[in-house]
Amino acid sequence: MSQERERALIQQAQKGDSAALASLIHDHYSFVFKYLVKISMDPKTAEDLAQDTMVRCMENIERYDGSSSFSSWLITIATRLFIDKTRRRKRESNWMKQQESARRLRWHYENQQEDWSDLMELLSRLPADQRIAILLKHYYGYTYDEIGVLLSIPPGTAKSRVSCGLSELRKEVGRHDK
Repeated sequence: MSQERERALIQQAQKGDSAALASLIHDHYSFVFKYLVKISMDPKTAEDLAQDTMVRCMENIERYDGSSSFSSWLITIATRLFIDKTRRRKRESNWMKQQESARRLRWHYENQQEDWSDLMELLSRLPADQRIAILLKHYYGYTYDEIGVLLSIPPGTAKSRVSCGLSELRKEVGRHDK
C-alpha cells in the first residue's frame, strides 16, 4: 500500500469511516500476526493477540498522531499486549504453584494428624512477601527494623507488606463470615 493511500485511509478512519478502518486492518493484519508469532512462538497466542491489537486499533484510531508509521504504532500496541499477557500468565502460574503448595502442605498436616487452621488456609492465599512479613512480625515478634534487615528491605516496606497482608486477611475473614 502506498503511503499516500495509507494516510488517506487513516484520516478517513479517524473521521469515522468504518470502511477505511476495515481496509487498514485488513492491510496490516498479516504483518502484525507474523510479528506476534515470532515473539510469542505460538500461533494461537499470536492470533489472539493480533485480534486484540486490531480491536485496540479500532478503539483508539483517533489517537494515532502520525509521529511514527502506522505499522510501528500497531507493533507498539501488539508488543504491549504481549508483555501484559506474559506478565498475567506469570502471575497466574505463581498463584497456581502457591495454591498447589498450600494443598500439599495441608495434606501433610492432616496426614500427620496435625491441625490445619483456618488461619493457615488464609495465609496460604497471600503473596509470599506479605505472608513472610506477617509471620515475622506477628508470629515471631520481630520489629519492622529487624524484618527489614532479615529481608534486605527498608523497614517501611516491611510495615507496608504487613499492613497490606493484614488488610487482605481481613477481607477474606469478612467473606467467610457472610
